[in-house]
Amino acid sequence: MDQLPSADFLGFESLLSNAEREKLQDVRDFLGKEVTPRAVEWWNRAEFPHDMLPKLAALNLSTPVQQGYSHLFSGMVIAEMTRADTSLATFFMVHHDLFVEALHEFGSEDQKARLLQDAMDLRITGAFALTEPQHGSDVAGGMATTATRRGDEWVINGAKRWIGNGTFCDYMLLWARDTETQGIRGFILDATLPGVTRTSIDNKIALRTVQNADITLENVRVPEADRFAGISSFSDTRHLLRGSRILVGWQAVGQQLAAFDIARRYAVERHQFGRPIAGFQLVQDQLVTMIGNTTASLAMMVRVAQLQEDQRSGTAEAPRPGADMPQAALAKSYTTARMRETVALGRNILGGNGIVTDYGMAKVFADAEAVYTYEGSYEINSLIVGRAITGVSAIA
Repeated sequence: MDQLPSADFLGFESLLSNAEREKLQDVRDFLGKEVTPRAVEWWNRAEFPHDMLPKLAALNLSTPVQQGYSHLFSGMVIAEMTRADTSLATFFMVHHDLFVEALHEFGSEDQKARLLQDAMDLRITGAFALTEPQHGSDVAGGMATTATRRGDEWVINGAKRWIGNGTFCDYMLLWARDTETQGIRGFILDATLPGVTRTSIDNKIALRTVQNADITLENVRVPEADRFAGISSFSDTRHLLRGSRILVGWQAVGQQLAAFDIARRYAVERHQFGRPIAGFQLVQDQLVTMIGNTTASLAMMVRVAQLQEDQRSGTAEAPRPGADMPQAALAKSYTTARMRETVALGRNILGGNGIVTDYGMAKVFADAEAVYTYEGSYEINSLIVGRAITGVSAIA
């Protein structure tokens, strides 16, 4: 097995700098030692491994682009984390790439001084409270959670749903509609404030390690000092959502890498009719389709990362467009569609053993359904792309 080609069949990792390749290998070594051997156990028990937080912090990978790493490296880190455990990668993205990134981009100097370093070092944890019970894809225009200014405080009422890290986080980036202006504002919500109720969403068939919560907010009083200073409308944070959508594309790559790893190993080791099942043409055809899907998905994400890098190298006088929302939407919809096919083929190669978590594939197969859905469903992302290529919106 050690002599077989990498699942990165076209060698995209070579596009990283030497230092980034070395760091990525350190991440792989850590995941292989600390995460992969335990991930199925966490998933089966639907428990979050809080003991992993100091170890994750020691990787020093909070918001890597803010630290000078490339977007390509940042994406490949998420792919590798997903390859080891999709749930842990999701925690990492919610905390670092949404909550911590928001502090970097929109926090006041006081807010950064109070929270940023502790959040980067995972001494405190964050969540991103946007989706509501009755508003998912239309939440920007239909948000029902309200914030009413009362002197130096805001009174917040409403509900949020599917909030990752929501059961245990210390803070949330909470979105609410200003009752006076009808604009959307962001708040740093202390999750222990009176009036905040958190209820675990149980009985999931995907991302079972992620602690999703229903949040209810009843006359929660948030000081003006905890309103995100740099957010005055929903459009202010479109690049946050665009970035997270792109990272879900990288998760789709990681899911496929994991499925291919498991399926190829099983095909080589599993014997039927006196030889490895890898020696049968139909099994080889399925493995080739899997690595083809993975390679195509990886190629698309590499190009998106290059566009992101172009934007970072632009200036105020000579801006560069970078990756726009339709490109992010295409990447997310395409890679997750390929992922769905890839994990199904992998599950098929394992036969009956593909439906028990003992072999790892059942977990990968189930987690794919969550990745396919969040950060905009396949249909919504497709319609975003459709609007961009026709000039006509099919979204009401």
